[in-house]
Amino acid sequence: MKPADPRSTPTDPSVKSLDDKELVRAIMDRDADAIAELFDRFSGLLSALSMRILNDPADVEEILQETFLQVWNQAARYDAKRSSVSTWLVLIARSRSIDRLRSRQVKLRTATAARQENPDTHTSPKGVGTVLMKERRRRLQEEMAKLPEEQRQVLELAFYGGMTQSEIAEQTSIPLGTVKTRTLLAMKKLRQALRAEIGELL
Repeated sequence: MKPADPRSTPTDPSVKSLDDKELVRAIMDRDADAIAELFDRFSGLLSALSMRILNDPADVEEILQETFLQVWNQAARYDAKRSSVSTWLVLIARSRSIDRLRSRQVKLRTATAARQENPDTHTSPKGVGTVLMKERRRRLQEEMAKLPEEQRQVLELAFYGGMTQSEIAEQTSIPLGTVKTRTLLAMKKLRQALRAEIGELL
């Protein structure tokens, strides 16, 4: 069983009164509102962490989904005696981000070795992808500059400020639901833009 999309607004306001550990216990009981509240509290922090490691909004979104799916499936493994909930989440997201980064590096080394052995061979789609990854920082900045101001604002606060969506809403005086919608729209636009570029190069 998978949790509901954690970006949806919790339907039970009582979960907001729970502390982090109580939320994890509620998740063990398959409380979808609890996973949504946990996502809201920590998605900004985890997004900023993954962004520093991967520098790719598409990967960051996937890492968030993977992290909270793992929390949903393995909440019983959380040990309050060993770490806080925030530390536990950071460790999960960091581990998944590093695994993704290592996978990239393996593909890059493989593509580089293949080009060195066969310099006249037509570049493979994977080779094109690895070349593109070298320019992602520049491309990310370009595409973020194209976003509507209101979408770019919430994304920058989440990625670079490490703020939760609730904190963004409080700082900007924007309703939480609007913050979530703008963040989701911005992420989709960035992902589509970067993927479209890969398609044009192939």
